[in-house]
Amino acid sequence: MSKHPIVFLLLYFFASSAQAQQQRDSILTDASLEECIQYALNHQPGIKQSLLDERIVNANVKSRLADWYPQINFDYTLQHYFKTPVTVINGAPVSTAAENFSTAYFSVNQNIFNRDVLLANRTAADVLQQSRQRTISNKIDAVVEVSRAFYDILLTERQVQVLDENIVRLRRSLQDAYNQYQGGIVDKTDYKRAQIALNNTIAERKRIAETIEAKFVNLKQLMGYPVQNRLTVLYDSLQMERDASMDTLQQISLNNRIEFQLLQTERNLLQSELRYEHWGYLPSISAVGTYNPSFQNDRFSSLYSNAYPSSFIGLQLSVPIFQGGKRKYNIRNAELQIQRVQLDIDQFTLQANTQYAQALATYKGNIAQLNALRENLDLATDVYNTLQLQYNSGIKSYLDVIIAETDLREAQLNYLNALFAALSSKLDFEKALGTVKY
Repeated sequence: MSKHPIVFLLLYFFASSAQAQQQRDSILTDASLEECIQYALNHQPGIKQSLLDERIVNANVKSRLADWYPQINFDYTLQHYFKTPVTVINGAPVSTAAENFSTAYFSVNQNIFNRDVLLANRTAADVLQQSRQRTISNKIDAVVEVSRAFYDILLTERQVQVLDENIVRLRRSLQDAYNQYQGGIVDKTDYKRAQIALNNTIAERKRIAETIEAKFVNLKQLMGYPVQNRLTVLYDSLQMERDASMDTLQQISLNNRIEFQLLQTERNLLQSELRYEHWGYLPSISAVGTYNPSFQNDRFSSLYSNAYPSSFIGLQLSVPIFQGGKRKYNIRNAELQIQRVQLDIDQFTLQANTQYAQALATYKGNIAQLNALRENLDLATDVYNTLQLQYNSGIKSYLDVIIAETDLREAQLNYLNALFAALSSKLDFEKALGTVKY
């Protein structure tokens, strides 16, 4: 009796630990890109469905293959005749059965050759591989879409930060312009221009900030993350710029594309289907055996006192002779299906090369634009700082400062947009190469 509380405490401890671990797995507050991807691979409903489909396919395959094993059946019958069957022998009616009858029927069937079972055996590996490849395809799509949504949030947040910095700078410029106006150094147009620029920037900041929540909802959906839970994303801006670069000398290999692998598996299955239709001319052979003890007696209480068993073993042969040409048409249909999937492979080969060329061109263009806009950002920053100093010294007008500040803000936002375009096109390029890691 003294051991029971200890056992209870141990069970409670392990249950609490498992529940705590499950809660930690389901709540991801400050997440990196790798953590978001891993969470999506573990929790996204689409991927869970694919994994469940794999288990369903595996169970179906095992169910089909079970037909190779002996099939043992048992049937039991108990019946009572109110009027027993009668036959006439030499002109006299004779009862042919006792009033009470019971039988137990044992039968065994072992397939020796059966084209349905043979097809299941030949295609089991391809069917299982096809279900796994579909899961891989869904995982690749999840990695690409989660990464794209992650980058979109990061760059939108960075845009808000840039506009916050601009607002601080404009507020300071507005105060300086107003002070100069109060001192009679400049007229009122300078600080009014500063106010207009500040109002425009505040409005743009609010517009962009309003989209962040919707983008988080989109990311949570792609991850399979609870909508009600808080989520923040973490990333190094310099690392994000480094991640935008990749080797553009890589050449496409169709074998790396999961779509190509799926088409090849489909072709293998159709080829097995063609062999199956050719086997339609072959007989089905199975070994059979039965043991049938029967019991008969007019008295129910003595029904099982005597048994009259019968048994046999044998070979069962079923030969298809004529089916109205059905087998010939089935073979022709299977051949046409193979031709069609081969055309799908040829079509995909053309599409894959086109996708590769387009993705490579887009990526190179976006990288070139990113480099140019990075240089523009440095130049705009330098121009603004110089004009701000010249304005404070009375050399330049405030209009020049406003124009420079607008150019700087535009250069900052354009650079961030170009960075997102480069990262997004890199994902498309990796998908075209078939090198997305999951």
